[in-house]
Amino acid sequence: MSRSSPSLDTLFTWIRTESPTSDRAGVNLMMDLVVAQMQDAPVAVERIPGTDGLGDVLMLRAGPQTSEPGILVMSHLDTVHPVGTIEHDLPMRVEGDRLYGPGIYDMKGGAWFCLEAFKDVARRGTAARPITFLVTPDEEIGSPITRPMIEELGRRSAYALVTEPARDGGQIVTARKGVGRFDVHVEGRPAHAGSRHKDGRNAIYEAARQILAIEAMTDYARGITTTVGMVSGGTAMNTIPQHCRFPVDLRVETVADGESVTAAILGLKPQNPDFKITITGGMNRPPYERNEATSKLFDHAKSLAAEIGFDLVSAPRVGGGSDGNFTAALGIPTLDGLGIDGDGAHTLQEYGLISSIAPRQRLMTRLLETLR
Repeated sequence: MSRSSPSLDTLFTWIRTESPTSDRAGVNLMMDLVVAQMQDAPVAVERIPGTDGLGDVLMLRAGPQTSEPGILVMSHLDTVHPVGTIEHDLPMRVEGDRLYGPGIYDMKGGAWFCLEAFKDVARRGTAARPITFLVTPDEEIGSPITRPMIEELGRRSAYALVTEPARDGGQIVTARKGVGRFDVHVEGRPAHAGSRHKDGRNAIYEAARQILAIEAMTDYARGITTTVGMVSGGTAMNTIPQHCRFPVDLRVETVADGESVTAAILGLKPQNPDFKITITGGMNRPPYERNEATSKLFDHAKSLAAEIGFDLVSAPRVGGGSDGNFTAALGIPTLDGLGIDGDGAHTLQEYGLISSIAPRQRLMTRLLETLR
């Protein structure tokens, strides 16, 4: 596919339609584009209104109308980039094989060409099983409104295919870490920093001690990481702070480690009884562990890629989570990283490789036609 391909014009429109998760209007404009994309194909379109200020959800269905377990394909159209990024910090442009723009790599490029593959299979009536293509608005914040849909559809599916971006050199994803999210609130006692210092109980000071304990839970040998990336507290420079709050990011490789570290975080106690600590949260995405069924699914995809003309390689376990974590945790054979190749997810250097579109679109087509 060349930079002058008419098909790329549609992808350019997708990139220009900025859709951060919090911008319901922008996300719904993306959903409008998908509905328009399916208008001339034998695809049943169900649009589910979003809740909690989030965009809508699309459930697209095609393929044979049977009761057998089907194929679940998942894409998200929300991004992390705020509106205005394309005008100022990450303008859309083509430089050689690289197409730059907010969300092109994670994951509008993959969503777009996989929807094209889905539409093509629907038109030609070549699907091996019933296909449900779920297009979501909330993956970047942990899929709070779509997780129940994903798990319900997953339980009725034989396979799950996720169009998150490929990893270095087009590697596919067959395992991901689980993700935990926690919020910590430390409450102390306010006082004047000059005349009543000894009466105060500094919530930031206590929070710092708790942060050290949380960061010490990181164990690289076991694939466990804990991160405190933001801290807020205090009201004035000359006041002993009463409150301090911070979120915690947890990544684990196994369910057992998720349970044990979650218990350790939730069980944190203040080192001084004059402080109060309130901790909420838990595992947001279960670990996506590669099992025998997923390995068999990968081997099938690898053989299809070889027929198309490229070598498909499985990446090492990926640190970031995706909606594939939910289906994999249910025991559904799950392939992830089926989207565009490129780099720079969540950065101002995000790009996708134009040359990766055609072969990976063909791979998705063949998966939908051959997974029995």
